[in-house]
Amino acid sequence: MPLNCTDADQLLMKYYLSPVYALEFTLGFLGNLVVVLGYPLCLLEWRSTNVYLYNLAVSDSIFLCTLPRLSYLYANEMDETSPPACVFNRYMLHVNLYSSILFMALVSVDRFLLLCHPHRNHVFLTRKAAICASLVVWLLVNIEMAPIIYYNDQNNLENNGTKCNDFASLSKTWGFFGYSMGLTLLGYLVPLLALFISSRRIASVLTTQEEAFKNRAQSFKRPLFVVRAAFFMFLLLYTPYHVMRNVRIASRLNGQSDCSVEHIESVYIVTRPIAFSHSVINPVFYFLMSDQFRELLVAKLQSLKRRIVN
Repeated sequence: MPLNCTDADQLLMKYYLSPVYALEFTLGFLGNLVVVLGYPLCLLEWRSTNVYLYNLAVSDSIFLCTLPRLSYLYANEMDETSPPACVFNRYMLHVNLYSSILFMALVSVDRFLLLCHPHRNHVFLTRKAAICASLVVWLLVNIEMAPIIYYNDQNNLENNGTKCNDFASLSKTWGFFGYSMGLTLLGYLVPLLALFISSRRIASVLTTQEEAFKNRAQSFKRPLFVVRAAFFMFLLLYTPYHVMRNVRIASRLNGQSDCSVEHIESVYIVTRPIAFSHSVINPVFYFLMSDQFRELLVAKLQSLKRRIVN
C-alpha cells in the first residue's frame, strides 16, 4: 500500500529530527559549557571580544537546552502535554537562535574595529561598550520574538493544547507571513550584511596597508579567516532555513494541494537541524578568536590533572 503524502513528515520528525536534535545537544552543549564556565574562571581581564563570545556561548547553551524536549516528543510521536512548556520552549529556542546570530555579527564588527584601532582606542572596543551592546541585543531580540507568544497561544487554542507546532506551522494568516519576513530581514539578513561588510573591509585594510602591517600581517590573517568563515557559515546554514520557512508559510496561504504543502514542509524539516547546527560549530570560534583563553584553559586543566595525580 503506498504511503500517504503526509507520512513523510512524520517519518522525518521521528527518524531525522529526533536523533539529529539529540546529537546536536550532545555535541554542542559540552563545548559551550566549557566557555560558560571557563571564561569566569580563566579570564582576569575581559575585552570586548570576550564579552560578545561569552554572550554567544550563553545563548547557544540555552538554545541547545530546548532541543532534548523536542527530540523526545518527536521520537515518541507524543502529543503536547503542557501548552505553557511548549510556548516557553519555542520562545527560548527562537530568542537564542537570533541572539546568537547577532552576537556573531558583533564579533565580526569588533574584529574589524580592532584591525583599524589595534591600540583599542575606539569607544566601541571598550568592555563597557560591549556590555551595553550585549544588553541591547538581548532586549531587541526579546522584543522581536514577543509576537511568537501570541501565535503560540492561538495555535494551542486551535489544537486544544495537543500540538507543539514549529514556527512555520503556527498560523495561516498573511499577518504571520509578514512577521516571518520581517524577522528574516532584521534577524538574519541585516547581521549577514554586517558580516559581509566586515570581511570585505578587513580584506581591504590588509591589502592596502600590507606594508604597514608586514610584521604583524599573519596576526590579522586569522581574524579575516574567522570572519569569512562565519559569513559562509551563515550563508550555508541559515539561508535554506529562512527561505523554506517563508515558502512553507506562504504555501499554506495560496491554496496549493495538500500534498504540495506537505512536500514543502518535508524540505523545510530537513533545513531546520542544518540551521541549528550553528550552536555545535560556534565553540570553534571561541578558541580561534581567543589565544589567551585557550592558553589559560590548558594551564587550568594541566594544573587540575597534577592535583588529581598527586
